[in-house]
Amino acid sequence: MIDLKFLRENPDVVRQNIKNKFQDAKLPLVDEVLELDARNRAIKGEVEALRSQRNSGSKDIGKLMGQGKKEEAEKLKQEIASLGSRIDALSAEEKEVEEKLLADMMVIPNIIDPSVPIGKDDSENVEVKRYGEPVVPDFEIPYHTEIMEKFNGIDLDAAGRVAGNGFYYLMGDIARLHSAMTAYARDFMIDRGFTYCIPPFMIRSAVVNGVMSFAEMDAMMYKIEGEDLYLIGTSEHSMIGKFIDQIIDEKQLPLTLTSYSPCFRKEKGAHGIEERGVYRIHQFEKQEMIVVCKPEESPMWFDKLWQNTVDLFRSMDIPVRTLECCSGDLADLKVKSVDVEAWSPRQKKYFEVGSCSNLGDAQARRLKMRVSGKDGKYLPHTLNNTVVAPPRMLIAFLENNMQPDGSIRIPKVLQPYMGGKTEIR
Repeated sequence: MIDLKFLRENPDVVRQNIKNKFQDAKLPLVDEVLELDARNRAIKGEVEALRSQRNSGSKDIGKLMGQGKKEEAEKLKQEIASLGSRIDALSAEEKEVEEKLLADMMVIPNIIDPSVPIGKDDSENVEVKRYGEPVVPDFEIPYHTEIMEKFNGIDLDAAGRVAGNGFYYLMGDIARLHSAMTAYARDFMIDRGFTYCIPPFMIRSAVVNGVMSFAEMDAMMYKIEGEDLYLIGTSEHSMIGKFIDQIIDEKQLPLTLTSYSPCFRKEKGAHGIEERGVYRIHQFEKQEMIVVCKPEESPMWFDKLWQNTVDLFRSMDIPVRTLECCSGDLADLKVKSVDVEAWSPRQKKYFEVGSCSNLGDAQARRLKMRVSGKDGKYLPHTLNNTVVAPPRMLIAFLENNMQPDGSIRIPKVLQPYMGGKTEIR
């Protein structure tokens, strides 16, 4: 959510930002917000004047009564009573105006960084850099679920009977590999100075509204029936929500946290053949990284965060590339985003395994997070990035580490988490 004062002073900038995100249907909201804001301020001004007039009149009544001027005092009482009715009516209108104003502000997209390329959707994202040499082996790489099945490592049929499509059973060495990746990612981030956290896996609606846009919420979140609780789609939600209504001492910044959690997502819509198996699922696990920092430091932390993911994948010899997300591919709260994609030898192309985002002060404003500094209070910036999401990481890992005989090589960094194994067969 952008700053109302900024919109009031820069409506054309906000309009152009909406156009840059190809959300022209939201353009009327700018004028509507300006009108609501003007009306809200006018109401506040009138209410303040009326209350002052009422307070002054109340004092005059006492004086008149003391002077024996009962008739004049009664007349003044009636006038003050009418002032009270007017104040009540204006206060009710003020509440309605403020609710509508907030609702409009919540759907106006955040101002994107000037460096963000302009484009309609993810097909116009821009490749930034490649890390590692993508290799296509001279033997066939099966589909990832076929690889797992050869190790008796996955059971989709049983999961379908138990929970439906979009779930899975992982077993044996494949399940162990999944856990090894999560544990390695945890220790990788701890070694980089991040504090390890395990957050709540459910959050209240106030936190949901604070950390994500309405469109994201509708597409992602599972609601707990009869409770003001939602299952988290990523631990970023509960980790940033940790600071709702809090005042943070500036001396504590930056807050650098890495969190583990299961994640639950609706994953609405139909997906292509490359998104069956464990590519798009309703339940998975993830290691995340979160930063809360001073506004001037967020560009630096943004670059550090996506680099962490690149370094993690490269430590396992998996080729990756970074993509700058274009304006139309950015969620409404995001200022800037970079996707990390891993190489798929089977598909002979890259696919997304992580996303790094700078949300500016949008989440802080929605959650009423503030920092207490030497020059007063201000809103911090929040950032998040995927360290590793093992289901997709498994795909990249299995394809890039398959050997001609069908065995899977275990990189040195993962061997301690696999009981010293150098390969699985």
